[in-house]
Amino acid sequence: MTVLKVGIIGCGNISKIYLENAPQFENFEINAVADLVLDRAIERAKEFDIEKAYTTDELLKDPEIDLVINLTIPAVHAQIAIKALENGKHVYGEKPLAVTKEDGKRMIDVAKEKGLYIGNAPDTFLGAGIQTCKKLIDDGTIGKPISATAAMMIPGHERWHPDPAFYYQTGGGPMFDMGPYYITALIALIGPVARVTGSAQLTYKERTITSKEKYGEKIKVEVPTQINSVLDFENGAVASMVMSFDTWHHQLPNIEIYGTEGTLSVPDPNTFGGPVFVKRHDDKEWREVELAEGYATNSRGLGVAEMVKAILSNSRSRVDGSLGYHVLDIMHGIHEASNEGKHQVLSSSCTQPETLRIESIKN
Repeated sequence: MTVLKVGIIGCGNISKIYLENAPQFENFEINAVADLVLDRAIERAKEFDIEKAYTTDELLKDPEIDLVINLTIPAVHAQIAIKALENGKHVYGEKPLAVTKEDGKRMIDVAKEKGLYIGNAPDTFLGAGIQTCKKLIDDGTIGKPISATAAMMIPGHERWHPDPAFYYQTGGGPMFDMGPYYITALIALIGPVARVTGSAQLTYKERTITSKEKYGEKIKVEVPTQINSVLDFENGAVASMVMSFDTWHHQLPNIEIYGTEGTLSVPDPNTFGGPVFVKRHDDKEWREVELAEGYATNSRGLGVAEMVKAILSNSRSRVDGSLGYHVLDIMHGIHEASNEGKHQVLSSSCTQPETLRIESIKN
């Protein structure tokens, strides 16, 4: 079996779960890690018995590395990805694809020019929870989807994250931080989006960190932290979505999809598992649906494995950069709608990802 050699750039919080999960996937292995702070890369390499700890430039120049997992902060996603592509390496990046649409398009264009793959998180939609929901929709259990609701409403990350400032800078906020999970799940279940509208506000101009590492430090907030939006899908369905770092408590569902024959309760799209509930028009009670075979536990890295399988078989990846770019276009469109006071017709689209079967990764 062909195994691609992979390097991680960015050894912060999220790198740990990628390194923990990598051994469960058979078609790639992580051989190198790099970080702007070399000591951080050295520490991660020791922790996970990784062969090489590099500076970013050293990793990019290593001819043995086939693919880069880009786990840097959003502000440098595009810069690192383009450098990796120019050095002949496939790229899988954390969400969002980039901060600006211009950078996102450039990333896609460079990958195409170089004949390389570019993929993007989140890969949670490939997990058993949302894949079970996709199968229910495909089987007609709730009929044709006609509308949906989605809500991610929390007080903010300064209470727990060791270094939360970037969540409140350009490229952050609830839309760019958590929106990709919800929007990607909606695209996977309903399809691409045609136009959007929304209202956004910056509620608190300053936040105080209460996590241990930087307790008491102040954060200047640069981006909207309360965004209410409407998404019109190409197939005619309509969704309302709320993204908030300003909400203490709520009882809204993560995602519900309303069809001509019933309603589907979708699990948290920031997870890989369930529970999944459905209630058809003639059901008296909600019923929990057994998850389809697949990845139900935290399986970050699944998207890398799926993209590697596509590379090796010369086929379309379900995490293809065109999906990540469409999500980026949607998020910007919602902010632009708020700024301009009118609907935004999107210039992008994407292919709705095919259902993932476990053998798609295993074989």
